[in-house]
Amino acid sequence: MTAYKFETKLKNNDNTFKELFQRHPANPILTAKNWSYPVNTVFNPGATIFHSRVLLLARVEDRRGFSHLTKAISEDGVTNWQIDDAPTLEPDPDNYPEELWGIEDPRITWLAELGKWAITYTAYSRGGPLVAMALTDDFVKFDRRGPVMPPEDKDAALFPRRINGKWALIHRPIAANYVPGAHIWLSYSDDLAHWGDRSVLMHARRGAWWDGGKIGLAAPPLETAEGWLLFYHGVKKTASGSIYRLGLALLDLEDPHKVRHRSDEWVFGPTERYEREGDVDDVVFPSGLVLDDKTGLLKMYYGGADSCIAMATASLGDLLEYIRKCPESKNEALY
Repeated sequence: MTAYKFETKLKNNDNTFKELFQRHPANPILTAKNWSYPVNTVFNPGATIFHSRVLLLARVEDRRGFSHLTKAISEDGVTNWQIDDAPTLEPDPDNYPEELWGIEDPRITWLAELGKWAITYTAYSRGGPLVAMALTDDFVKFDRRGPVMPPEDKDAALFPRRINGKWALIHRPIAANYVPGAHIWLSYSDDLAHWGDRSVLMHARRGAWWDGGKIGLAAPPLETAEGWLLFYHGVKKTASGSIYRLGLALLDLEDPHKVRHRSDEWVFGPTERYEREGDVDDVVFPSGLVLDDKTGLLKMYYGGADSCIAMATASLGDLLEYIRKCPESKNEALY
């Protein structure tokens, strides 16, 4: 396989280079200090536009080590956050025993067909993490749908519309008897409850790659005229621990099993202190995106070192220009 040398940068008019993503100078934009009740850390938020404002549904870890989800809303997506003074969506193990040890890492998708937002999140059960779902139209009341994937599974999000008549879900099971590693899978459903037609969408690479051995969905897939833009995290194990970074892929618009392009190189990784030092060092974990359709500016919200929430911006046009020049993906298990 020919290595790709476009790197994670684009040329400016003066022939210098710029990174695809620009960190906001106010980072981190949210920390535990912003909460009105005692918590350990806040990180890995889902994101959407709600009543013309940016809404984050943050993962909040309490001082026991259990997580719940809390809503934060801002006019500009950076400052003056209005944060619920109690958990917005908390575990309910009496009625949903799979949530015994908390709920984590939400992704938010607007489903226009239903007029509701779908929240896919990780429920931490006795049997391990699994994918659960809830629907809402106001982020106050939630229609829990319970587990949609058995353990061990996580890093899930829905596509915003049906594809060939079916709902599609990206997720990351651990299949010990399949190809070694943790890969991104795609499943389909008629009713958002019963899922089948499961298959690997994208394999983790092997060896020294930045995404060797373990990959998972970052933010929900973004529909563009050129295909579904996929943001995914890759994990590289080193002698001093794991490093979480971000890569890109482009899926076919009507057949997302077809991975048209995939970046060889990571495009965003931990460099700042709030990303390199925390409860889990060397982690950037993007889990929410909002796009300004008029300007093409994308705001990416991510967890830094499992300890804070930060934001970076990118031009959708730049991201598409970059991914178009990435190799056509062979989608192979072995690289």
